[in-house]
Amino acid sequence: MTMKSMNMDHYRTLQIPEAATQQEVKQAYRRLAKELHPDTQTTPAGHEGIQQINAAYEVLGDPQQRSHYDQQRRLHKAGFESDSQIRDRTHRTAQSQAQYRQRRDATQAADNAFELWMRQVYNPVDRLIGKILKPLKAEIRALSGDPFDDELMENFQTYLSDCRESLEKARSKFQSFPNPASTAGVAANLYYCLNQLEDGIEEMERYTYCYEESYLHTGRELFRISTQLRREAKEQLKLVS
Repeated sequence: MTMKSMNMDHYRTLQIPEAATQQEVKQAYRRLAKELHPDTQTTPAGHEGIQQINAAYEVLGDPQQRSHYDQQRRLHKAGFESDSQIRDRTHRTAQSQAQYRQRRDATQAADNAFELWMRQVYNPVDRLIGKILKPLKAEIRALSGDPFDDELMENFQTYLSDCRESLEKARSKFQSFPNPASTAGVAANLYYCLNQLEDGIEEMERYTYCYEESYLHTGRELFRISTQLRREAKEQLKLVS
C-alpha cells in the first residue's frame, strides 16, 4: 500500500462509514461509478473522481487490504508512522518496566537483608554488649570496699567470667550473618567495640591476679571506649534505617 494511498480517506471517498460491510462497500462503489462515469461527466474533475473511487475500492473492496489499511489509519491517528514505531515504543516500555522491577527487587532484597541483619545480628549483639557494660560501675564500687576481701574478689571474678561468656556469644552472633553494605559503618563500630571489650576484660582479669591498679584503670578505660563505639553504632544506624 503506497503512502499516497494512506494519505487518502477511502471511506470518505466512497461516502461510507468505517463500519460499512463489504457489501455496502461494493454498493457504494457501484453507485459512485455510475455517477462519475465518463459518459455522464465532461469535466476533468469527473475523470479524477473515478480514479479516486477506483483507488478506494481497490483497497476497501479487498478484506485483507482493508484490514491493513484500517490498522495503518489507527496508527496515524495515534501519532505513529509505522508498526516499527509501535514495536520500538513497546520495547522501550518493556525495558523501562524491567529496569523498574530490577530496582524494586533490589530495594526489597536490601530491605530484607537489613531487617534480617538487625534481627539476627545487631539487636542480640547490642543486648549482649549492654549486659557486659552496664554492671561494671556497680561491680567496681562493690570491689572498692575491700579489694583484698576474698568474697568481693570472687564476685568480681564471676562478673568477669560472665562478661567473657557474653562476649563469646556476641562474637558468634556477629559472625553469623554478613552485614548489608548500608550497615558497614555500624558493623565496623560493633567489631571494634567487641575487640575493646575483650582487651578490657583481659586487663581487669590481670588485676585480679596481682592487684595492680593500672590494670583495673586500663580495663575501665577500654570499657569506656567500648561504650563510645556502641553509641556511635546506634547513631549510624539511625542514618541508614
